[in-house]
Amino acid sequence: MDSLLSATIPFLFPQSFARNGRRLVTVAQRSNTRTRLPKNLRYPRRTKLPPDLLGIDPFLNNTSTSTEPSSRTEEFEAAAADEEGKEDGVIAWESDEIEAISSLFQGRIPQKPGMLNRQRPFPLPLPHKLRPLGLPTPKKHVKVPPVCDQVYKNPNALVGLAREIRSLGADEDAGRVLNNWIQCLRKGSLSMTIRELGHMGLPERALQTFSWAQKQPQLFPDDRLLASTVEVLARHHELKLPFNLDKFASLASRGVIEAMARGFIKGGSLHLAWKLVLVAKNSGRKLDPGLYAKLILKLGKNPDKHRLVMTLLDELGEREDMNLSQQDCTAIMKVCIRLGKFEVVESVYDWFRQSGHDPSVVMYTTLIHSRYSQKKYREALALVWEMEASNCLFDFPAYRVAVKLFVALNDHPRAVRYFSKLKEAGFSPTYDVYLDMIKIYVVSGRLAKCRDVFKEVEIAGLKLDKETMSQLLQLEREKRLGF
Repeated sequence: MDSLLSATIPFLFPQSFARNGRRLVTVAQRSNTRTRLPKNLRYPRRTKLPPDLLGIDPFLNNTSTSTEPSSRTEEFEAAAADEEGKEDGVIAWESDEIEAISSLFQGRIPQKPGMLNRQRPFPLPLPHKLRPLGLPTPKKHVKVPPVCDQVYKNPNALVGLAREIRSLGADEDAGRVLNNWIQCLRKGSLSMTIRELGHMGLPERALQTFSWAQKQPQLFPDDRLLASTVEVLARHHELKLPFNLDKFASLASRGVIEAMARGFIKGGSLHLAWKLVLVAKNSGRKLDPGLYAKLILKLGKNPDKHRLVMTLLDELGEREDMNLSQQDCTAIMKVCIRLGKFEVVESVYDWFRQSGHDPSVVMYTTLIHSRYSQKKYREALALVWEMEASNCLFDFPAYRVAVKLFVALNDHPRAVRYFSKLKEAGFSPTYDVYLDMIKIYVVSGRLAKCRDVFKEVEIAGLKLDKETMSQLLQLEREKRLGF
């Protein structure tokens, strides 16, 4: 190693340093291999106080001999003490300060005499902390749905879409408007638009809307859309029936068949509706009972179709899953009264009450009229008291049939009372009501009341028939003769 260094040093350093090369290397090796001092010797702690000075305050020793400050800190402290003691020449310490300084060497600072367990006053009440105790009220986070969710099921938006389609020119297709709404539409959305176009009398626009929806994979296939289109076309006589109706009834869904039948009924094509219902029955398809009720109501207006009505009533009576609304029940009851099937009226009413429903004033009036037609006046009177007990609000047909009932019972006071109630309720009596009141007054022999009713008839612009006029003249003649 030494030979190697001696060989390389002349090339690295000048000759003045070459002779002392060995000495420099040796010094470098010694400096690197020198042992370092331990940590406690390199950083010594400050000197501890002697044990005999623990209880003595060094600041009280004013008579001690002055020594020259050994450090710059002691010089600053001596200068500060000289400035503070210029007036008296002696530093004066308070007893509390002396006790506090001496406690630094003894431990905890003693407290001043007084209330050691002093209680702090409670803070003043804050307004937000004065609320009554109870369960926390839940926060109502109103989630605003996106625009598309607000459109595809919003009736106003869908009806507005139908109005935009209606406002198109004759040469423009409905797809021009629908293309702008494609992002906001879902399955079933356009069914309301198509029905609205049907109400507007635009079956061709409804068909264009359906054709456009067929090309959109996110909107079709959809039975609701198909049913709405079929109903609109059937109502406006624009639907072409399939050649094999039996095959159609077996393949089509129940909703499409019912929509087609409803369209035929609303359009007046009762023979097609009857044929469709008959084909569905032969195919084993059970349609909605409400559809039967609507068809019965339409067929019952034609005396030539009463046989078909009886057939539908028999089929409806055999249904175990009969689910009719109050309007459907009332429609069937009215048709049965016209046909003289009063037992069917009673059975429909009993079924409706047993189903847990409360009859309306229309159903009450229909049943009272049915019992009045059978001349079951006492049973009809019981229904009037039932209506009164249930606080059912009378309408004009109810007052009208009640007056007829009391006239048939020859109950003069109640007939007059309900006639007065009719006028107090704001209704105008009709011609038959005036005739009933004149009849009850003639029977009771009250000529003055007959003259009052006759004046009301003239003011209303009506004219009594000859038979009623003869009865009034006969009553007036009897009054003159003193009978």
